[in-house]
Amino acid sequence: MFRGLHEGEPFVIPNPWDAGSARVLEGLGFKALATTSSGFAFALGRRDGGATLEEVVEHAWALDEATSLPVSVDLENGYGATPEDAARAITAVAAAGAVGGSIEDFDPAEGLYELEYAAERVAAAVETARSVDFPFTLTARAENHIRGNPDLDDTIARLSAYADAGADVLYAPGLATVEEIRAVCDAVERPVNVLARPSLSAAEIFASGAQRISVGGSLTWVAMKAFVGAAEAIRDRGDFSAFADPVSLDAWLD
Repeated sequence: MFRGLHEGEPFVIPNPWDAGSARVLEGLGFKALATTSSGFAFALGRRDGGATLEEVVEHAWALDEATSLPVSVDLENGYGATPEDAARAITAVAAAGAVGGSIEDFDPAEGLYELEYAAERVAAAVETARSVDFPFTLTARAENHIRGNPDLDDTIARLSAYADAGADVLYAPGLATVEEIRAVCDAVERPVNVLARPSLSAAEIFASGAQRISVGGSLTWVAMKAFVGAAEAIRDRGDFSAFADPVSLDAWLD
């Protein structure tokens, strides 16, 4: 089902941060879900990158149990620098019920991996993904544009290498314009995921060649903005008016 979505009409894959938000997104009619490393880390009271593989596996299991939708997991760099680490992360989330996962080419301690080594890591993840007994969709991420190296040519070279290594989907978070998105999509022969931006509509992103749009942690921050606004009104003015329009859970949790 999840693999097939990448062969049909372009689609949006939103990113819940917990089981409740996953249920809401399923109730709203989305076709698949992807975890968000930043949103999940925040739910644990930490910054992005602060969750362990074991915690992410438990999170993947919870989302899979909460909804009937296919779940893809943001596995950051695989929770270790080696190709074996990337492979181990795939094995772990596949066992928890995920049908997809992403591996990125950035190490929090060392920075961007060299292209050849990054491709080795993707190849190891792909080999493991092919070994599970169901179709597991491997997304390979080129982190340049959100890690201080917005070199489009290098990003395309990396994504091309990851496609050659067997990745099913390619993703370069941080592409800022339709021109950049189109350049990437035209240069590679795999479905491309694009991170949503406030300045671009879904129609514009899809028209540029993207097959999939994700939102990263943005829904988490939208929810928290409303939460903080209501809490500040209570603290500063004793104002509870934000409670005037209660949310009905029936459509999402029944």
